[in-house]
Amino acid sequence: MIKEIVGWARKKSPWVLHFNSGSCNGCDIEIVAALTPRLDLERVGVLLKGTPRHADILLATGPVTLKQAKRLRRIYDQMPEPKVVIAVGNCAATGDVFKGLYNVEEGIDKVLPVAMYIAGCPPRPDEIIDGALTALDLLYGKKDKK
Repeated sequence: MIKEIVGWARKKSPWVLHFNSGSCNGCDIEIVAALTPRLDLERVGVLLKGTPRHADILLATGPVTLKQAKRLRRIYDQMPEPKVVIAVGNCAATGDVFKGLYNVEEGIDKVLPVAMYIAGCPPRPDEIIDGALTALDLLYGKKDKK
C-alpha cells in the first residue's frame, strides 16, 4: 500500500536534475525556457532539483568530456530507482561538433544508459517538455486518463 502511494506521488510530480557536461549552453537556455511561465513545465508537476538524491529524471546536455565522465556516472548512481536519462540536444546524443576532439568521450550513452534522445541544436522547449512527460511513461507506465 505504501509503495503504491509513493509510486503515485512520484508519477504525479517527477523531479528532474539538469547536468551540463560541457556544452555551449544553448540546450541549457532551452531547458530554463521550458521552466519559465510561458511554457511552465512545473504546471504538470515537474520540478527542477539541485541534488541527484531527489531526482527521477536526468536531463543531460553537451558532449561528455573525459573530466566529466566519472562525475556524471557518480551523479547517476546517486539517483534513486526508478530513474531515466534524457540526452538533450545533438551534442549529448553524438558529440556533434565536438566529436573527435581529444578531450571528448562523445555522447552521453558512452557513460550512461540513455532512455530517450531529444534532437536539435538546441531543441525547442516544447520538445523538452514532451520528452519529460514521455519519460514518465517509461518510468511508471502509461499516464492516467484523469
